Amino acid sequence: MVKLFRRLLAVSIIITVLTAQTTWAAAAQGSISRIRFSQSAEKVRIVLDMNVIPEFKADYDSKTMVLTVDIPADNKSKMTKVTFNDPVVQSYQIIETEPGKQRIIVRLKNQTIYRVFPLKGPNRLVIDIIKNYRQKVVSKVAYGITYTSWIDGLAAGPVAAHILDIDLNTAGYEIKPVLAKGKVSGVEPLSAIADRHQALAAINASFFEKSGSILGLLKIEGELISVANLARTAIGMQANGTMFMDQVHYRGKIQLPQGGFTFIDGINTERGSDSIVLYNHHYGETTATNNFGVEYLIKGDTVVAVYNRQGNNPIPPGSVILSAHGRAINNLGDLRVGDKLQITHDLGKEWNDTIFAVGAGPMLVRRGNVFLTTKVEEFGTDVAGGRAPRSAIGITKDKHLLLVVIDGRSTESVGMNLLELGLFMQQLGAVEAMNLDGGGSSEMIINGRIINNPSDKKERNIGSAFVVVPRPLAK
Repeated sequence: MVKLFRRLLAVSIIITVLTAQTTWAAAAQGSISRIRFSQSAEKVRIVLDMNVIPEFKADYDSKTMVLTVDIPADNKSKMTKVTFNDPVVQSYQIIETEPGKQRIIVRLKNQTIYRVFPLKGPNRLVIDIIKNYRQKVVSKVAYGITYTSWIDGLAAGPVAAHILDIDLNTAGYEIKPVLAKGKVSGVEPLSAIADRHQALAAINASFFEKSGSILGLLKIEGELISVANLARTAIGMQANGTMFMDQVHYRGKIQLPQGGFTFIDGINTERGSDSIVLYNHHYGETTATNNFGVEYLIKGDTVVAVYNRQGNNPIPPGSVILSAHGRAINNLGDLRVGDKLQITHDLGKEWNDTIFAVGAGPMLVRRGNVFLTTKVEEFGTDVAGGRAPRSAIGITKDKHLLLVVIDGRSTESVGMNLLELGLFMQQLGAVEAMNLDGGGSSEMIINGRIINNPSDKKERNIGSAFVVVPRPLAK
């Protein structure tokens, strides 16, 4: 894997759009008059001369490494089977599946990429089997920002990667986390988030629930939006622009007026049994809770209202609500209007000073070495299991930020597992790197255009994103 990506870095050729499953709508019936073949170091080409190009369908089975192309046509050529002396293509065969319908079967020796497309003048159907799919394009997005698109191969098949490299030493742009719809209780596509913030670029960020609630640590403009219930990897930035990664554990405490203290179990998340959750204005207009708890409206350090067995209460600007359920109600004691209390949040000295922090995980690279924290951070198979579309973020030694999306779940790109992703981030030069939310959420937008291929074949609604925006002018 390491050698594979080192070889890749030396390659720079223009990417051809490659299609794993192709259909072409044209005349209903055709006739194959001749079949021709050519071989080169780059590809094997199969050409079918036809009177017209009918509707055709191409499909590839990555398990059997067989490409099939179905065509409604008569075969008037005398060619039915060819065996190749080639490192990638084993054989070509054409069979009649039923009267007037032909199936082309191309058997391969290795995973590869193909194209099936029509040409006119004269009419031809062309099948290209690409033997070298290590392809890379680097383009400048803005001063200090480059985008790299490449395709390479693993033993399991091709992999398409998208890399945004941001030089943090330049002053023109900044990166920051933002919420979907500007609040926790909501989701929307990455394109809508990018448009609203007039972002040069954007990538998906945190894990989230369907409601939009963030799963893990999220801190925006110095204020906590969400916290994790166990120590997981996060990336943070201090006011001077310094960025770093580590595992972060939240400790929230309420100092009670009658003495003693109790703990906060979560921030801006669904209130569970026997727990205390703090809601602030980032959550939404109300707490969206049920009537089985007690809620305390806090302004500054003073209790200004108590809602006993009354849920879904409004969250006024400049205030927070402590929402308690079950045994946790007793932990707060007999709080009344006018009581004074003190709420403290602790992420650790370095993290308390961050202007933003985004948690996800697991860690991929630490101090330049591949370092997976999958088990210690208790990630299940939904994150750690197998090969999938992935998103990641990394920091290089020379203070560049890497935003990476790996396409997956298709024959064009089979995705990566976490070890492969860690090796890849290391090869890109990351000395610190972490995994972000992935699967159908993995998406990158540059200049308003979706530049990867989301595995859902459309944008998924997400809860948060990283956006790259022009840095505000100094006053």
